[in-house]
Amino acid sequence: MTWLTQLARPDIVALKAYEHAVWDPELERLHANELPWRSHADESAAGLNRYPEPQPRALVERLASLYGVSPKSVLVGRGSDEAIDLLVRSFCRAGQDSIIICPPTFGMYSVSARIQGAEVITVPLQAEAGFTLDTKAVLEQCTPDVKLVFLCSPNNPTGNLLSEDAVISLTRALEGRALVVVDEAYIEFSGAQSLARKIGEFPHLAILRTLSKAYALAGARCGALIADPEVVSLLRKVIPPYAIAQLSMEAVLRVLDPAQLAISNARVATIVSERDRIQAIFAKLPNVTRVWPSDSNFILVEFADVPLALARSRGARLLIRDVRGYPGLGRCLRITVGATEQNNRLLEAFQ
Repeated sequence: MTWLTQLARPDIVALKAYEHAVWDPELERLHANELPWRSHADESAAGLNRYPEPQPRALVERLASLYGVSPKSVLVGRGSDEAIDLLVRSFCRAGQDSIIICPPTFGMYSVSARIQGAEVITVPLQAEAGFTLDTKAVLEQCTPDVKLVFLCSPNNPTGNLLSEDAVISLTRALEGRALVVVDEAYIEFSGAQSLARKIGEFPHLAILRTLSKAYALAGARCGALIADPEVVSLLRKVIPPYAIAQLSMEAVLRVLDPAQLAISNARVATIVSERDRIQAIFAKLPNVTRVWPSDSNFILVEFADVPLALARSRGARLLIRDVRGYPGLGRCLRITVGATEQNNRLLEAFQ
C-alpha cells in the first residue's frame, strides 16, 4: 500500500476510468460517432467536428517545459478551479473527511469541499504578522480525517507570498498524513521560485498553476496541477475525458510561443511596476487607512469609509472587489492593477 492509497478515497483508487475513443491521429476516425465534415464557420486548426485529444500531449509538454517539470507530473484542466474540485472529490469522502484552509483566502477551496460534503477546518492566517502562515496551528488541527491542506501563495485576497520555509516545514511534518496543495495562481508577479521544483522531494506536495493571470488567458480556462505522477494518474480517472476544448488548446499553444512569452513577461513587469507605484500613492490618499504589501497583480486597501470608496470607483466607471465578507477584512477592498490609464483614473477619483 502506497502513501497515496492511504490518503485517497478507496473507491477512487479502485475506480476503472472511462475508456474514451482511442487517440491515433495517423488513422481516419470512424470510431467516435463524430460528423465527418467541418462546419463552414469552423476556423480551428484541427476541426471542431472531432473530439479533442484527452490531455493533449503537445499542451502537456508545453506546460511542463514552462513550469520546469516532467510531463508525467502535469494534469491540464479548466483553470485551477477544476483541479481544486478534482482533488476534493478524489481525496475526501462525504461526511467523513476534511480539508484545512487558512482564511482570508480563495473561496473555491471551501466551496468545492462543501459541495463534496467534506468538512472545512479553518486556521486563520496571522493578520497581525502580515497574514503569515500559522504552521503550529495547522498541525494541531490536522487530524487523521484531514486529507488536504490548501495554501494560497501569493494569497488571495491579501496579496502576500507565504514563507517558503514555513510551507516546506509544514509539508515535511505532514508527510504521510495529508496532501499539501499550494495555489500559485499569482506567482509570476512575485519574483519568487515555484515550489514545483520540490515535487520530487515531497510527493505529497501538489502545486496549482493557471494561465488566467500572467498570460492573459482567463477566457481560455486553462490551468495545471503539478504533482507526483501517482497523484496525476489518480485524478485522470476523475477528470472528464475531453476536458480541454480544441479552441482553448490552440489559443494556449499560440500564447506560449517564445515570442508571445516575451510579451507576457514584459506585461508582468509593467504590472509589477504599476503595482508598486499605486501602492505608494494609495498610502497617502485621504480615506485610506492602510495598504498591505503585495506580491500579486492586486493590492489590498483598508478604507475609513468603504461605501464612499466604492461609490467613487463606480463614478470613475471602474469596478473593484468588496472583500469585507472575508474574516478580518471588514473595511477592505481588493483592487486589481490595471493599465496605467485605468490606475490614474481610479487614483484621481480617490483624491
